[in-house]
Amino acid sequence: MPAGAAPTAPPLLIACALRIERAALRGGGRSAGGGTVLRTGMGPRAADRAVARALGRPGMEGAAVLATGFCAGLVPGMNPGDLVLAEETRDPRGPVACTGTALLAEALARAVPGRTVHTGVLTGSDHVVRGQERAKLRASGALAVDMESAATLWTASGAGRPVAAVRVVVDAPEHELVRIGTVRGGISAFRVLRAVLPAFHDWHRSLLLPRR
Repeated sequence: MPAGAAPTAPPLLIACALRIERAALRGGGRSAGGGTVLRTGMGPRAADRAVARALGRPGMEGAAVLATGFCAGLVPGMNPGDLVLAEETRDPRGPVACTGTALLAEALARAVPGRTVHTGVLTGSDHVVRGQERAKLRASGALAVDMESAATLWTASGAGRPVAAVRVVVDAPEHELVRIGTVRGGISAFRVLRAVLPAFHDWHRSLLLPRR
């Protein structure tokens, strides 16, 4: 890098699974710093494949990766539209620690003031979780579950690249969702996901700041 030149941010890859999630993110506008929204398709295998392909493209070697979309909350008292900020993700292959969680929490608070942000473990599943299985996952220490975040971060976490995961609760113990977008909870979650995109760009820019 030439003397006096500003550092260059790594590219940002924002991964989601569903068409409706991608629509929310594309409808949220962009702040400085750009970023690519990747729709992976549903499930951990689809996420593995799509993220590996995206990161294999020229110029993406050091990309920061953020997994997002909707999730099922596991903790009683959670509500649709609450946010889950992962400190780590888990799947059968093991845990992945997230990068810059405190800075991302601050950015989320600015983007959606008044929204509850739950910080902790986000676990992965290869199927929709209901009933007693939800309680078992909660007993393992997880706050929420989805099918793609853990796989996305596992695939992306090599070579020390920055990774993070933020999910919006659309389904919770007292608010079970049948079809997204057809009830108030689904609509609320969509609006929150649309609003948090600037926080993702703030996190991305923070990667250039000196570590304390």
